[in-house]
Amino acid sequence: MVKRIVLNIDTLKIADAASFYKDILGLDLLMDLGWIATYGAAGQRMDVQISFASEGGSGTPTPDLSIEVEHVDEILEKVKAAGFSIEYGPADEPWGVRRFYTRDPFGKLINILSHLD
Repeated sequence: MVKRIVLNIDTLKIADAASFYKDILGLDLLMDLGWIATYGAAGQRMDVQISFASEGGSGTPTPDLSIEVEHVDEILEKVKAAGFSIEYGPADEPWGVRRFYTRDPFGKLINILSHLD
């Protein structure tokens, strides 16, 4: 049984991750060995998922990473305030999510979403 899936992003600018994944998304720095820094939600159990897609839905490109958050509009404001560009949305999608796309400091296309009630 799979216990965890870890996304690895190749970069020489490891410290740049904090500006997006810690400061905006609020993730905890779980491990820092100098050559690798791992962020996550300490003590929180998450579902294990991996998706394969031909597009991102609504005619958008397939994102590199999708991150579900509690309050998508709060994260949207943090992303804008930090100077990250919005590449799509915000949009309420027909499959029941509100989301937007941005790029992290490494150029990865990030789909940030919340499920609509």
